[in-house]
Amino acid sequence: MIDFDGIVFDLDGVITETSIAHFIAWKELANEMGFDIPDEVMDKVRGIPRMEALDIVLSYNKNIKVKDIKEKEKLANRKNQIYLNKILHYNESNLNEGVIELFEFLKKHKKRIALASSSLNAKKLLKVLKIEKYFDAVVDPTSIKQGKPAPDIFLKACILLDLPPNKCVGVEDSQAGIESIIRAGLTPIGIGENIECEIKFKNIKEFYEFLTKHSID
Repeated sequence: MIDFDGIVFDLDGVITETSIAHFIAWKELANEMGFDIPDEVMDKVRGIPRMEALDIVLSYNKNIKVKDIKEKEKLANRKNQIYLNKILHYNESNLNEGVIELFEFLKKHKKRIALASSSLNAKKLLKVLKIEKYFDAVVDPTSIKQGKPAPDIFLKACILLDLPPNKCVGVEDSQAGIESIIRAGLTPIGIGENIECEIKFKNIKEFYEFLTKHSID
């Protein structure tokens, strides 16, 4: 049994799969700058803020010197343009299996739901995926001082839900996200076989099926 009143979700890799779209966008940006990045970068940039991800991408070409923050912002914005073009046609079919069933189940049991995504495009995705109605709160990542693995975004989610962290669970697919949840004082739920977490499931569908077999009232 997992006892909670509120549940805070990450977006990419949990509710929908945009990690590949993010990686391809970073790869195309790197190619435009005259270098390439290996596949391992996809996991390294998963779940972290855009500017931190840019630093990781740029580290693969020591010959490129970015002069100042304005230039970095221009590069990050260019990556985002590439990414947005790739998710422009997302719809309900891009939701991970079991997501709608899970949300309906949580609402039936009067659990409050929040989103804690580092993505600046999170609200756009919720809209195109047509799942906005399920969320009681969506954290604005620009209001957070420190990104994951710092606890800020999950603490903010709890404040928006008007619930203490020990009454909430956090659902993440990245190790940085799991650390953020733990540091914030929520119960961590890992999604994915390669993540290190005491309570974890292969996917959202498996998490949903677990909840249906255990009392959460």
